[in-house]
Parts: sequence; C-alpha cells; structure tokens
Amino acid sequence: MNRTRTSSRQDGHRAGGAAMTRGAPAALAIAAALAAPPGCSVPPPAADPPAIEFLSSPGAEARGLPFSEAVRVGEMLYLSGQLGIPPGGSDPAPGGIAAETRQALENIKAILANHGSALDRVVKCTVFLADIGEWGSMNEVYRTYFRDPPPARSALGASGLARNARVEIECIAVAGP
Repeated sequence: MNRTRTSSRQDGHRAGGAAMTRGAPAALAIAAALAAPPGCSVPPPAADPPAIEFLSSPGAEARGLPFSEAVRVGEMLYLSGQLGIPPGGSDPAPGGIAAETRQALENIKAILANHGSALDRVVKCTVFLADIGEWGSMNEVYRTYFRDPPPARSALGASGLARNARVEIECIAVAGP
C-alpha cells in the first residue's frame, strides 16, 4: 500500500530557512510582475500552496533508505534517482551500462505507474554516469524509452555512484488527474 505523508506550509512556520506568511504569495506576485518583461503576464498566486505528499511503493520502505521514492507537489511528481538494480535485489543488473540503464528505466516506469503517471508524462530527467565515456551506450538504451519529443535531460559524470552502479536516473513527471 502507498505511504503518504502530507505537509503544507500555510501556517506561518519556517520552511527552507525563511518565514512563510499569508502575505508572502501576494508580495512575490507583485515582485514577479514588476520583474516580468513587457508583454509577459504573471499568473495570480494560488490561494493555498499545494499539498506535499511523500510516496513509497509497496516494499520500498522495507529497504530502510533515508529518502522518499517520490514526492508529489500538486500535479508534479519528483522521483528519487533510480539505479539499475532489479526489484528485490541489492546489486546492479549484470551486463554493464546498457543492462543497468534498461533496469533503471524499468524501475522508473514502475514507480511512475504506482503513483499515477507514465514515461510519456516525464518532463525532465537527470542522468548520472560513473564514467561519462559510457554516455553513448547509455543513450542508445535511454532513447528507446521516450518517444519524440523526448523530455528535457541533463547528463553528467560522477566520481562514483551508490552500490558501484554505472548509472543513476532521476525524473520529474506530471502526475495523472
């Protein structure tokens, strides 16, 4: 069963080191309108900020990791980075960067489905590679999971990933209604 914890900063408590007050959204809207280039409109502030839901799929909590599998804010879904580790496993999928990329994307596909979204609703991915020289091999697999136009993406080399993984991929997606 999904675990959901809802948080909202509507009561003047501190969030992110800055005090939030009921007048803050109006002040921000005024500042944004003044900073907007001529001809651009700024939407009015929302009456209440969207709820924040911390989500986990069945079995995710049992792994005891210190982060949420996904966080939903309004209609946006933010996924934690996924390694190419098969469900229930502890080591990356055998077969190198291509196999790990495929497994990481299958994990992402399953998490999105568990939380009301899908790969065709992904708007941004960030790919971390243990060896940036494997970018081409990762990209060959990655492109088979997203149809045109693909989501925005950043890719970067890292000096090491958890569990000696070759790739980690995180995504932002629009959640379903």
